[in-house]
Amino acid sequence: MSTGLIPATILTGFLGSGKTTLLKRVLSESHGQKIAVIENEFGEENIDNDILVAETEEQIIQMSNGCICCTIREDLRATLTDLAARRRKGEIQFDRVVIETTGLADPGPVAQTFFMDDEIAESYLLDSVLTLVDAKHAAQQLNDRQEARRQVGFADQIFISKTDIADAASVDALAHRLKHMNPRAPQRRVHFGEVPIAEVFDLRGFNLNAKLEIDPDFLSGDGHGPAHEHHDHDHDHEHGEHCDHPHHHHHDDDVKSFVFRSNRAFSPAKLEDFLGSIVQIYGPKMLRYKGVLLMQGTDRKVIFQGVHQLMGSDLGPKWATGEERGSKMVFIGIDLPREVFQQGLEHCLV
Repeated sequence: MSTGLIPATILTGFLGSGKTTLLKRVLSESHGQKIAVIENEFGEENIDNDILVAETEEQIIQMSNGCICCTIREDLRATLTDLAARRRKGEIQFDRVVIETTGLADPGPVAQTFFMDDEIAESYLLDSVLTLVDAKHAAQQLNDRQEARRQVGFADQIFISKTDIADAASVDALAHRLKHMNPRAPQRRVHFGEVPIAEVFDLRGFNLNAKLEIDPDFLSGDGHGPAHEHHDHDHDHEHGEHCDHPHHHHHDDDVKSFVFRSNRAFSPAKLEDFLGSIVQIYGPKMLRYKGVLLMQGTDRKVIFQGVHQLMGSDLGPKWATGEERGSKMVFIGIDLPREVFQQGLEHCLV
């Protein structure tokens, strides 16, 4: 990383999904990186002492391979600031940070810390939110706990663990369900927490980049289609009506996603007003949103993304010659009124 910022990864997931296994693997794999792990609390699942050098009252513990581990006794901000300060002074060394949230924590406020706080933003770069989903118990947990559904909505990358002890049909149904909640996070099925390190770090989930990857299956016209220019067929049905998996949709999750597309340009002033007001009203329910936009008055792509009320945008590369120009946006949130967004965005088009 040439920026000199310390990359940070938020690791979230259901209790028992294998977060600890994943952490142990990341910490003990010989990748030559020194990693600082921040645990949101030492619960049942804390990192086993066998990979720690010593039990100590000190908040920060060195590990045998040079990684460090610390618990949050105060708030995350203070811990991150303290770690960065000690690193600058040369008291401790680490290349990156992994923050493990508790089983049911909402990753939102943790992610927001990296944007809201200038001091943190000067030292750290938030890389991604990773969510571990336990294939065996996920259906029940997703039904019962909104926190579990939020973790899915926030993810930049989803790892489905314990697929070896769940039956294949239910794992497929789960994958399908997760895709509806979050079509922009790639899913990987992993054996417990055994994930190659390359799939864990430097995923650039929070980068403002010109790629907006939404799983193509999600857009393949199975009834979850985005708004097209031609309203000759009705796109207002809720997700899942025309699913070719009838048994998958007896639940209707409150965390949902929808995609907006248009080949017409946005009026910058109108769009800014509309997004500003939407974020004021629905911000707490908006988990992640991102778009690559065609804007009037510029020959460059405009990229925007946000977490809750915090939204950022940037000019991207020029539209290439012959490239089909258009806007594509994805919104992931809790009970967001799709029609309000849909109509509002259409009114912002030139």
